[in-house]
Amino acid sequence: MNPTPTDRPLRLQALVFSLVVAAFSTVYITQPVLPVLKEEFGVSEFQASLSVSAVILGIALANLPWGRLADRAKVRPIILLGGVVITLCGFFSAATSSLRLLILARFVQGLFIPTLSTCVVVYLGRSLPLERLNVVMGTYVSATVAGGLSGRLLGGWIHPPLHWRYAFVTTSILLFSATLAALRWLPPERRSIEIHEDEPGFISLLSRRDVRHLLLVPFAAFFVFSSIFNYLPFYLAAPPFNAPTQIITLMYLSYLLGVVIGPVAGNLSNRFGNGATMAGGTIIFALAIALSLIGSIWAVAGSLAGVCLGFFSIHAAAAGLLNRKLTASRGRGNSLYILFYYLGGSVGITLSGLAYERAGWLGVAALGYLMLSIPFSIGWRERRVVSG
Repeated sequence: MNPTPTDRPLRLQALVFSLVVAAFSTVYITQPVLPVLKEEFGVSEFQASLSVSAVILGIALANLPWGRLADRAKVRPIILLGGVVITLCGFFSAATSSLRLLILARFVQGLFIPTLSTCVVVYLGRSLPLERLNVVMGTYVSATVAGGLSGRLLGGWIHPPLHWRYAFVTTSILLFSATLAALRWLPPERRSIEIHEDEPGFISLLSRRDVRHLLLVPFAAFFVFSSIFNYLPFYLAAPPFNAPTQIITLMYLSYLLGVVIGPVAGNLSNRFGNGATMAGGTIIFALAIALSLIGSIWAVAGSLAGVCLGFFSIHAAAAGLLNRKLTASRGRGNSLYILFYYLGGSVGITLSGLAYERAGWLGVAALGYLMLSIPFSIGWRERRVVSG
């Protein structure tokens, strides 16, 4: 009998990695070209940013139903549905001349992104032994990082900024190809799907104090992270930097650190504990924000590297700890995690937009410091819990 991808861990991770990268590359396509959208459609910074926050809001709203379905159904048909819908919306986004329709199509994409994120996490939970979850979740986080980076590079560097529509065409083709590959080679779940009526539901999970605290971590961390990267183009395009779009887009190469730090954070969590990793990541994150306040392009570049190191350490440690705490309803648990994660991003972009309009980059930084107190305090309380 031929070995399946689950018999070859690296092969399975490569397959999942490519699918998740393709999915997340669609999320941030317009982020580096927000100033271009502002000029092309004649709108404000806040209105242009809706092309990003609409996707994030869609992801947040759709995670609960997709998570519940993932607990009860096979993953392959869900992947097919999501891949087709996201691809079609991508082509539509490339063709429309209306910002409102672009935002609507982006919202629909967000509604179906969980079919290729939350549901894949559930598949991994069914297919892999518990002792590998920290490292594999770190690898999954790395895939989301690589996807976010590739989308930004396509939108603002590989394709000329004024030709941002071609980035939608490219990502749609890549996503559909990755979907077909997953349908061809992703094996059925090894563990049978057993539906227990007494399994914890969303309310039961939220009634657990430890789960509620963990869900606040992704909310706060992504609140700050999405705000930093969403208003970075406006910050760098203005004096004293006056940076062109290509230079601004190159700043997103700091994301490459996230590809490395995901699995590393998983190993650090195994050694020192998930809580200690979260608290340490928060300190790095906070120091990096302070560095961004220096009026130097090199200081900003260094600060973004620190932002990525801190954020992805927090993210990987929190995701790994949640999956270790849950012995049932992992689909619901992970959908709640991603719900809070993307709600944090959507709320963060919105509130930080208002802060930016009133106080500039300093307002975004101040709001970020306020929110970072949440993952630090929770990580500090969890620091004695070492994953073993």
